[in-house]
Amino acid sequence: MTMQNSNQLIEKAALRIREADAILICAGAGIGVDSGLPDFRGDQGFWKAYPPFAKLGYGFTEMANPQWFERDPYLAWGFYGHRLNLYRKTIPHKGFEILLRWGKEKPGGYFVFTSNVDGQFQKAGFDENQINECHGSIHYMQCSSPCCETTWSAENIHIEVDEETMKASDPLPKCPACGRVARPNILMFGDWNWIPTRTQDQQFRFHYWLEQNRGDAIVIVECGAGTGVPTVRITSESIVSKYKAALIRINARESFVPPGQIGLPMGALEALLALLPHSL
Repeated sequence: MTMQNSNQLIEKAALRIREADAILICAGAGIGVDSGLPDFRGDQGFWKAYPPFAKLGYGFTEMANPQWFERDPYLAWGFYGHRLNLYRKTIPHKGFEILLRWGKEKPGGYFVFTSNVDGQFQKAGFDENQINECHGSIHYMQCSSPCCETTWSAENIHIEVDEETMKASDPLPKCPACGRVARPNILMFGDWNWIPTRTQDQQFRFHYWLEQNRGDAIVIVECGAGTGVPTVRITSESIVSKYKAALIRINARESFVPPGQIGLPMGALEALLALLPHSL
């Protein structure tokens, strides 16, 4: 893409943001890269972030599986405990601030739809009630069995991980109802035990917000959502057709869009910083 084409796309996208009545922020894992979070794209990206799993020969899809809480709960909590600790200390990049600023300025407000489980939007100041985490959140727990439909905050859970073996130390989190090992309230691969109640409540609020803004000019700013796990992209495109929304897809590798929409082949922070001065 030439500099001239890039500038034209930025201007066109910024105009849609300026003219919008409401903003829907859709985000995949790519939005967190500029905050220093690892890119799990393919096994090589995963193994770069977690070398011990490369030695074991386990890829991301294999480790993000609930079976480990039965087979080897210390390894399971090594994986998820390390991620929980990482997300807690990560500071969201300036792009989150820009998105929140746009959202607060719109008469119809904003909503966030994300496949990320890291809680970075809440950490950046977004309203908890305006976020739909479609794959759950690492900051909430559930029973690994599960013995009940209860979920609870992970706020008081602290996991120590040996980074040589990627195994957690005792005590592991336990279900307060039955005493079995607890697990994050995250939708994993091959997961029949995920408790979706919290996410379903979020989804209800999300669809209510969409209906409140039906007929208004909704702009979707999608950041870092790839085709590997296409939930976010599918959601964005379905809202384009159902609500006649405008889509701005920011993706360094996969920026292709349906006809009439805008794709920016850039990283999230780079694109948001470029859009900001033209969007005011």
